[in-house]
Amino acid sequence: MKKMTRQCLALLAMALLSLPMLAQQQFTLEDLNFGGTNYQKMIPANRTLTWWGDQLVRLGKDTCWTVDAVKGKEKVLFTRDRINKGAGLVDDQVRSLNYASFPYADKPIALLYNGNERLLVNFKTRKVMWRQSRVVGAVAEEWNNVSYANAYVKDDNLYVVDGNGNTRQVTSDGSRDMVYGQSVHRNEFGIEGGLFWNPQGNRLAFYRMDQSMVTDYPLVDVPELDDSTRVIAEPAPEKYPMAGQTSHLVWVGVLDVATGDTVYLKAGDPTDRYFSNISWNPAGDIVYMMEGNRDQNVVDLVAYDASTGNRIKSLYHEQHPKYVEPQHPITFLPWDKDKFILWSEKDGYNHLYIYDTAGKLVKQLTSGNWVVMDLLGFDTKRQAVIISANADNPIQQNLYRVDVATGEMARIDEGGRGWHGGRLSDSGAWLVDYYQEPDVPRNIAVVDTRNNRQYRYFTAPDPWQGYTVPEYRCGSIKAADGVTDLYYRIVLPTDFDENKKYPTVVYVYGGPHAHNVDARWHWGSRSWETYMAQRGYVLFILDNRGSENRGRDFEQATFRQLGQVEMQDQMCGVEFLRTLNYVDTARLGVHGWSFGGFMTISLMTNYPDVFKVGVAGGPVIDWKWYEVMYGERYMDTPQTNPEGYEKTSLIHKAADLKGRLQIIIGLNDPTVVPQHAYSFLKACIAAGTQPDFYVYPGQGHNMRGHQSVHLHERITRYFDDYLK
Repeated sequence: MKKMTRQCLALLAMALLSLPMLAQQQFTLEDLNFGGTNYQKMIPANRTLTWWGDQLVRLGKDTCWTVDAVKGKEKVLFTRDRINKGAGLVDDQVRSLNYASFPYADKPIALLYNGNERLLVNFKTRKVMWRQSRVVGAVAEEWNNVSYANAYVKDDNLYVVDGNGNTRQVTSDGSRDMVYGQSVHRNEFGIEGGLFWNPQGNRLAFYRMDQSMVTDYPLVDVPELDDSTRVIAEPAPEKYPMAGQTSHLVWVGVLDVATGDTVYLKAGDPTDRYFSNISWNPAGDIVYMMEGNRDQNVVDLVAYDASTGNRIKSLYHEQHPKYVEPQHPITFLPWDKDKFILWSEKDGYNHLYIYDTAGKLVKQLTSGNWVVMDLLGFDTKRQAVIISANADNPIQQNLYRVDVATGEMARIDEGGRGWHGGRLSDSGAWLVDYYQEPDVPRNIAVVDTRNNRQYRYFTAPDPWQGYTVPEYRCGSIKAADGVTDLYYRIVLPTDFDENKKYPTVVYVYGGPHAHNVDARWHWGSRSWETYMAQRGYVLFILDNRGSENRGRDFEQATFRQLGQVEMQDQMCGVEFLRTLNYVDTARLGVHGWSFGGFMTISLMTNYPDVFKVGVAGGPVIDWKWYEVMYGERYMDTPQTNPEGYEKTSLIHKAADLKGRLQIIIGLNDPTVVPQHAYSFLKACIAAGTQPDFYVYPGQGHNMRGHQSVHLHERITRYFDDYLK
């Protein structure tokens, strides 16, 4: 009896010990994928914060609170209900305060929106001070908080509404061929729009693009299943200038709002030239623009008279044997209208320089073997610049104050580890520090930029508490050159056993202006990696040479031969995996999207005995079919670099495919047009090789909404079927 009791107690103890393990939940793609039904509950909690001058404000749907920067205490500033009732808004109520902003540091005025209008509301008196109808169907829009003027593009033409509600149609010849007020040069060179107000809001610079000479790529729009008005698919052509082909022409116009007169900057013949990074001087009468040649190895900063369009002078000239890549407009110092900050990689790393309006270099403000990532603003009292950079570690982003007079640089974020992003108050006295660390989902601190004190405002709970979470590791290996450090992330199966052998998937991107590994939560891991680790896979991710934030030489190592150096570095990663006893290198897969799709097929066909299974999404197959601006920057033209285009083309590699390869595209992809995938399929048919193919009708370069869940289930199943 006693023996039986001891046995029962032992079994009960074992059962109790196992309860936490049994309580651990398993993830689904509905939890982990951004299109999933439970995804919003699985991402770290956040707080929406903004500044009213130097007063921190938290935004909610129904309430705005002031936040004490030191103590973190919150006090109601105003509520949506009080605003609607006090302002007499009945049928035209403000429905959310989530998008409120405070355009005037010294006035109790909030910019709010109802269904039909933008409103300036005095939240102390609860009165509407000004209102303006919002434009239905606008494809581009830019409002100025000084003049209250609003510029917008509708039905292909540009319009401006002044602060008194008077509408002026600026153009009348807008069309698919003649584009106004929108991004040009296919959003390269840091271009994110086509409307640029001067500080006073009385002049508007805007893009005009003639793309009538650009070839139409024949995309097709398939009717939605519930669309009873359409029976047959319709043409949906995309203006797409491929490498080496005729490109569009661009001009920059300047509208004087008071007179309605428009002048165009006299920049000369726009043929095979790029105009980017448009900005204004503080007085609002001079326009600055970066001008580059088609070869993208020369760039000039040029000043123009806004009233006449006449060229004043070139203030800065830069050239490089490979390419020069301007990404940021100049920024004037708030305390000196004759000096501005210019970004350049001319010393090998992205740094800030101060020039005067005569074009004379005043000083290099930042320097070192690290990269400035963002210019957050200025501390006007101390005459300092607030930046984010990776000066402490190549895979971190930290926040720094740089004294303009002395160049002294001090880190001002909380903790010093991880990946920090900031939002600066109007005077620069205060900074909100949003950050993650590998084991920190999200923290928010408020920083006094003048004494470097940090005050924790918010700590997000772990949204994955109670779930079975894999282990995430980070490290570095040497690149194929034997010198350069490359950073990797490895994700281990949730039931990891050092003595077992696991199928392993290499996730790859590898292209310019992107990276995969950094010091964010879980080392920046994509949630699909967690899903795969849960299913018994090892995931390996390596940032090869050619990716971002490591300096000019690191990024330009791939020039004129995209994919070649990248593959060499990725194979160094494979050699590292061979040293890990738990990696089954006989079951090695690879997956990537876009440039990563190109890398996936490159690795599958150049190393057919290494990679057993691959899934390539939206892959570039031959760079001569990619767009002019991006393609020619990194590869030159097919006419000037025929050997490079021949070497990097995957058409000639179709016969070398041995493993299982699935290619997935969006039927309406305007970025990597379907011709890439179709041509590779034709080459495989001719060679007798057998890739699999899947297409998402109506989708572009990436799958939107819940279709992304379907996509990642499909990717997962392919590895389960052929690699596991």
